[in-house]
Amino acid sequence: MGDSAYSFSLTTFSPSGKLLQIEYALTAVSAGATSLGIKATNGVVIATEKKLPSVLVDEESVKKTSLLTPNIGVAYSGMGPDSRVLVRKARKLAQSYYRLYHETIPVSQLVRETATVMQESTQQGGVRPFGVSLLVAGYDDQGPQLYQVDPSGSYFAWKASAIGKNMVNAKTFLEK
Repeated sequence: MGDSAYSFSLTTFSPSGKLLQIEYALTAVSAGATSLGIKATNGVVIATEKKLPSVLVDEESVKKTSLLTPNIGVAYSGMGPDSRVLVRKARKLAQSYYRLYHETIPVSQLVRETATVMQESTQQGGVRPFGVSLLVAGYDDQGPQLYQVDPSGSYFAWKASAIGKNMVNAKTFLEK
């Protein structure tokens, strides 16, 4: 029995030990525009490729980067609608934190909470994993920070990272 028998279930591992819906989400990320981030001693830079599907599309209507808070921004690769849902959820999390504590949310906490939202979609029936990876850049009491969050909900801090179509080449370049 091949892996295809397991491709519709979110919670069943294939014999090869994979959740195929996560593999499909990672494929969507790999087909997305290349985004990269670089952490410096005094800040973080995120950049992304912004290809328009047609010359008729208004360039201002396509947003590949977003501010979550005044000190935290995000770039995505993968499915745009999924990124918009996550940006909206992250902004709500940040605002809830601000209303409770009257200070901006730490970058690591917002990343952790956003990754939790992504991870929860890997184990619930009726939903699919988010087909997007995020590069979250921010600055707080801990200094500049750069995180990558993947569709599985895993996240890591990076000195430099790349996601999207040419991420292997971009990471090789960043390592040099």
